[in-house]
Amino acid sequence: MRSQLRLALLVVAFAVSFVVAPVQAVAARSKATLSARPLRLDVFTTALVFVHEHEAAKGTHAARVRTVGLRAVRFARLLIGIPYVYGGSSPSGFDCSGFVRFVYAHFGVDLPHSSYADFNVGRHVARRSLKPGDLVFFDGLGHVGMYVGSGRFIHAPHSGTRVEIDSLTGWYAGRFDGARRVA
Repeated sequence: MRSQLRLALLVVAFAVSFVVAPVQAVAARSKATLSARPLRLDVFTTALVFVHEHEAAKGTHAARVRTVGLRAVRFARLLIGIPYVYGGSSPSGFDCSGFVRFVYAHFGVDLPHSSYADFNVGRHVARRSLKPGDLVFFDGLGHVGMYVGSGRFIHAPHSGTRVEIDSLTGWYAGRFDGARRVA
């Protein structure tokens, strides 16, 4: 009876080793994969995503800034056509700084309701280095918009107009005062 019990335990131990060893190997490979390509939580989509190697090397801050800027531009485009209202900062009407403030507030970035004060937020960006979401300033800092890419920006221009996309050429090129990256 004892020999049969020993034999049964030996068979069970042998069988378990065939199951456990491959599971441990898979776990070790998974752990190695995760350490090579870590996961991060994308706070905007609440999805776990693999961090790209270049993001992991630089850190995720640059990637997050790029993502927030692009998302801000997409959100801002939804507001095209809303009328300009002096002092406005809601979808019932925007002035220039109220517009960029409203857009960035949607992504947790608090901006002042003043184009002059906005120019002191974030960091300076050269015109040749503009990325979507960067704030662009004109006319002695009296006007602010948001760069959308391809030499264009979105803004609430002035009384009698609506939120629109314009080119950085023409009138705006001659009155360009600088840009800031706030995300």
